[in-house]
Amino acid sequence: MTSAGHLLWLVRTGRARTRAELQKVTGLSRSTVGQRLDALLSHGFLRPTGVDSSTGGRPPVRLDFNHEHGLVLAADLGATRARTALFDLAGRALAEEVERIDVADGPDAVLDWADRRFRDLLEQAGRCPDEVRGIGLGVPGPVEFEAGVVRQPPIMPGWDGFPIAEHLRERWDVPVLVDNDANVMAIGERTARFPESSSLVLVKVATGIGAGMVLGGEVYRGVDGGAGDLGHVRVENASEAQCMCGSTGCLAALASGSALARRLNAAGVPTASSREFASRVREGQPEAVRLAREAGQLIGEVLSTVVCLVNPQVLVLAGDLAEAQFVSGLREVLYQRALPRATRNLLVTTTELGERAGILGLHATVVDSVYSPSSVDVLLAAE
Repeated sequence: MTSAGHLLWLVRTGRARTRAELQKVTGLSRSTVGQRLDALLSHGFLRPTGVDSSTGGRPPVRLDFNHEHGLVLAADLGATRARTALFDLAGRALAEEVERIDVADGPDAVLDWADRRFRDLLEQAGRCPDEVRGIGLGVPGPVEFEAGVVRQPPIMPGWDGFPIAEHLRERWDVPVLVDNDANVMAIGERTARFPESSSLVLVKVATGIGAGMVLGGEVYRGVDGGAGDLGHVRVENASEAQCMCGSTGCLAALASGSALARRLNAAGVPTASSREFASRVREGQPEAVRLAREAGQLIGEVLSTVVCLVNPQVLVLAGDLAEAQFVSGLREVLYQRALPRATRNLLVTTTELGERAGILGLHATVVDSVYSPSSVDVLLAAE
């Protein structure tokens, strides 16, 4: 940890705040630390923010990451709704919008819409496109993270293999990071609520069912971006139920928001979507309440295996269905089926960030990537 980029990382993460602390942590000489800090200061990555107390001699100057160095754009796409935001590097939203979309319209239409919204947000905030340092996009499907490509998404027709990151980079000429929506929500929850937790699982139950997993402090995506695809785990009670992926027997075929809406509609209660189903539950409609509790039990059964397998510290429930009846059914089966050793230190909670968890996670993802040691070193070497 000796490059200029690593020094920035140490300051940005609060591990060192003065030149003397950086010397101590890295073992570098005073002159070498000084040269590298001068480069970071001259390029605007760092700024002096005051002085620390001193026991003698000149007080040390405190250094901070410069949150005014640029902006981040984020779009968290759901099946039927999207949230877009413009952030400074500290995570303060300078402009934010929520709008209905249909992800089934395909990548060209949806990404054109996102591009327009990004420019609208900049205009609202009175900022310029050349201030943008990176873009984050969350999507409701499996993602090859390094490539920025969606692979075989069950509820995103027309998106399979589409080069999302490349498409947006051509318009913005900045790094573009694409990830699964549950992953970015998990990052948002950990960043904002559980920064000390190294293991967190977030389960989102909305139109579909997915999970984001932070293990050992890092997002676990799997080899092909398919980790956390809970909705397509086969469950015994769903053996004849048709899933959106084309298979039968998937958890999502019985317990996803879209499946529950269809089941309630078939029972004679008009319900068009996951969101409407959640409204029926809040209204106390008896069949909706029964179905919500049953869905919680089914998902709790699958999660009991996940909890035994990865033994997380925190389990966050999110999405349209993450309310009382669903949560109580999930807790009941989870604690019945999982080993006590796997649950004795497990915190099961619902999101407090709501639908904003995703864009907060996208902000953190972009900042961590754009201002990583390797990225900063490349930028400095190019100038």
